[in-house]
Amino acid sequence: MDTYLAIASKRDERAYADTPVPPEVERRILDAGRVSGSSQNTQKWEFVVVADGQQELAGAVYAPQNVSTAALVVAIVGEAGGLDVGRCMQNMMLAAWNDGVVSCPNGVKEPDVAARICGGAVKAIVSFGYPASPRDPQSRSAEEWSARAKRKSLDELVRRA
Repeated sequence: MDTYLAIASKRDERAYADTPVPPEVERRILDAGRVSGSSQNTQKWEFVVVADGQQELAGAVYAPQNVSTAALVVAIVGEAGGLDVGRCMQNMMLAAWNDGVVSCPNGVKEPDVAARICGGAVKAIVSFGYPASPRDPQSRSAEEWSARAKRKSLDELVRRA
């Protein structure tokens, strides 16, 4: 998929089909996180694939259904800063979308519970799965996806100094 098309057509999704994510797709998602840039290349993270504790972890986020129904749940754990975690999550989510897997970042409301389940300070939790309602990013151009996005216009966001 064209990178700009992937960016323009990707939407956070919270309704997943009951289809497992194949191991090779999971590996690409995780590797996309691994190769993300980080401050001074410190890579102060590890990725915890949560399976056995998935239902309990769902109770530790703000929107439990996102995690409880996902085919794949990845917690980013460690001491990475917010910018690094954001870059890592976005890489994972775009790699997933390239393979037709949708995703949603999840805020942690109970950090102590999440840390106990994941074995360390949880910076972010990302849920992944195939969409309950199929999506076809190729059905529109990147420019059409961009125009349909419920976002402020560039005129509202860009200024020059």
